[in-house]
Parts: sequence; C-alpha cells; structure tokens
Amino acid sequence: MGFSSLIFLTLFLPVVIGLHLVLPGKARNGFLLLASLFFYAWGEGEFLLLMLGSILANYLFGLLIGRVAEKKRKKRVLALAIVANLGALAFFKYAHLLADTLNPLLFHWGLPLWVFEPIHLPLGISFFTFQALSYLIDLYRGAFEVQKNPFHLGLYISLFPQLVAGPIVRYQDWYGQLKDRHIPGLELSEGASRFVIGLAKKVLIADQLAPIADKAFSLAPEQLSPGLAWLGILCYSLQIYFDFSGYSDMAIGLGRMLGFQLPENFNYPYISRSIREFWRRWHISLSTWFRDYLYLPLGGNRLGNYRTYFNLATVFVLCGLWHGANWAFLFWGIYHGFWLMLERGIWGKRLERSSTFFRWCYVWLVVMIGWVFFRAENWDLAIHYLAAMTGMGPKQAIPYPMFLLWNTHRGLALLMGLMLSAPLYLRWTKWSTARGPVWKRVEWALGLVLLVLCLTQLVMSQYHPFIYFRF
Repeated sequence: MGFSSLIFLTLFLPVVIGLHLVLPGKARNGFLLLASLFFYAWGEGEFLLLMLGSILANYLFGLLIGRVAEKKRKKRVLALAIVANLGALAFFKYAHLLADTLNPLLFHWGLPLWVFEPIHLPLGISFFTFQALSYLIDLYRGAFEVQKNPFHLGLYISLFPQLVAGPIVRYQDWYGQLKDRHIPGLELSEGASRFVIGLAKKVLIADQLAPIADKAFSLAPEQLSPGLAWLGILCYSLQIYFDFSGYSDMAIGLGRMLGFQLPENFNYPYISRSIREFWRRWHISLSTWFRDYLYLPLGGNRLGNYRTYFNLATVFVLCGLWHGANWAFLFWGIYHGFWLMLERGIWGKRLERSSTFFRWCYVWLVVMIGWVFFRAENWDLAIHYLAAMTGMGPKQAIPYPMFLLWNTHRGLALLMGLMLSAPLYLRWTKWSTARGPVWKRVEWALGLVLLVLCLTQLVMSQYHPFIYFRF
C-alpha cells in the first residue's frame, strides 16, 4: 500500500487523518501505532512479526543500556544490540550475495555449498533498522533518557509516513513532538499541500519517465544506440530524484497532518557544484546518519589525509552495500567515494576556480555515470550500457527506434523534470507568499488541479513503480 496507491489515497489516509483529528490527545498515539502496524501488515503480512520483534528487542536493549552504570558493560550491551540489528538486516539483504561469493570457493575445496531459498526483503527494513540504531547509540551517548513506554518506542520505529523509505528520524528530534503536538488548520492544509506536491512529483514526472529508462536498460547491447542510452540515463536520473524526493515530500506532508515535523531529505541536489555538495543535498537523512554514526566516530577528517580517505572509503563502501546486495551497488558507493577523495585534493582546488556552468556539468556527468551502476541489474549490463553511451558498443544490428518511446506526456514530464530540478517552485512560493493571501489561494487551487491530475493518472495507469521499495 504505497502512498500513491488508490486504496491509500481514498480509504486509509482519509480514515486515519479523520480519526486522528477527532480522538482525544491521549488516544492519538495508540491509534497511530495500530494504524502504522496495520499499514505494514497490509503489504508485508507475516513480516509484521519481524517489525514487532525489532520493536521489542530494541526496547529491551534500551532498558539495559539505561540501567547499566558501568561504561564497559554499557558498551557491550550496545555492541550486542548493533550486532543483533545488523545481523537481521544482513540475513535478509546479503545472504544470497555471501552465498554466491563463497560457493565457488567451497566448490573448489570440495565443501558443501550454501543453498538458500529466495529470501523476501521486508519492506523498509534498511530504514527502520537504522532508525532503531540511532535511538540506541544516542541513548548510549547520554543524549536523552531511556524510553520506558514500549508503545512510544514502537510508534517511533513504525510510524507509517516514514516507515517504508524515510526520512530517517532522530529520536531526540521526534519524542518532544510525541508528548506535545497540536495540529492547527494551517499545519493541516500545508501538510496536505506538501503531500500533493510529492504525489505530483511521483505520478506526473517520475512515473512518466520510468518506461523510457526501463526500456533503455532492458535492450540488448546491439539495439542500444548512444542517443537512446543517454536519453535513458537522463530519464532515470530524473526518475529516481522525483520518485524518492516525491515520496519524502509525501512523508513530510503526512507527518505535518499528524502533528510531526519530519526532517527534509532533499535540497535540489542537481544544482550542486561538487560531489561533496551533492551529498549534502541528496538523501540528507542517510548521509547525515553515516556522518554522525560512522564517519565522525572513525575520526572524520581530524587524523590526516590518509585516514580521511580511509574513512570516506569505508563510509561509501557501506553506503553502496546499504542500497543492495549487488556488486554494482558496491561499485557505485566506491565510485562516489573516489570523487569525494579527489575533491579533497588538487582537483577540488581547480574545481573551485572553474566556472559555475562547468562545475554544474561536471556534477551531472559524474552522477549520471554513477546511476548506470545503480540502475543496472548486474555488472555486465552496466559495462555494456556505458559502452553504448560512449559509442563503443557492438555494431548496431537494428537500433531500437527512439520515437516509439516518445509521446506528449513523457516529453512534458522530461521538460518539467529538468526545470523543477532547480528551485523554481521554491522561488514561486516565496513570491506568492509575499504577494498576500490572494496568491496563496491561487497556489491551493493549483494544488487541487494537481491532485485531480494525479488521481486521473492513477486510475488510467497501473504502472507506478517506487525505486526505493527495493531497499
């Protein structure tokens, strides 16, 4: 039950928001917990037990960390909690990769092979695991008191707006809102407006560009012309941004309608002038999570250049693996880490002296090449796709005709995607707000038009993929 599904928009969301508004304050948290668990069970069925197990285990680990006074024992409890959380994540996400890597060696040595039945990846496990870990680590650091109410901790881990794909919320930023939150009419309307904007990003831009990217990456190498390869990766670059940032906008809007202020997750990453800036603007809650819980504890950039490079490499290797059990994901992480290392040296100084246009083109080129590895199903497909982009692919037998992928909706979506990658909407909202309430009403009217267009598109089409459901 994704946020862009008709059953969510027409049944689940109106019922939850309506009941949440009329219930007394003390009953709202319990209702939201039940609604969030129902939301997860709808899509994952028996894996609700995994979610409940995560809540119970992290609640008990938290109690132990809060109760133990000796520093060494407290650290051991935290280490056990980290191993338990990451162990569950590793089993569901990386068991097949480990087996595929080790089985050739086991076969060579005459040992029994590891055989796994296909393992279903529980929805949102990467996100709610990292959120639970942030609670335990910050509790260990003394940032707040232990949560003794298991239902409150359960709501923190399972709150449905950010459960499936973030943003990853810090407990200390969230708990104060749980105890004392109000939902004035302005917050409700602005939350609904933010939700509609995210829905439009997803349905009217990302979903329209997805078929072009999917087709380009599904073609045999001899059918993929350089022009179609570049068009495919451009469409994918915009698809993944509007897909994921749209989902984050919907989560933030839902949070505001429920009285929660969820953190921003994207800040126009495609206007960046360096890869360092890109990662300050892309998937902000994940990049700051890795910074605060891995990069800085490893020493950050305080221990000299070589240690800084090692820390960056470690972070981005793990960032690549976090996204999936695939060597292409691992290379994608290493690739971004490599460019970040370069920017800390002579290349970064030269880049700072370059024109804004050159730096912007550099970021787009580096990021799009990286997305090839992110999107490709395997390493070989990524290499073939890059070869097609550079005109070094196999001789064209019958290149796939690009015009078969084109229509008015997709052309408009591509144009709007390129335009809205820049902060044009942000400038519009500032301008309309400065002009007074009349223009604000115009903005709400446009939001209503967008909602109608989205619902029409959802009724007409059944193709609504969400990229980050894979992670």
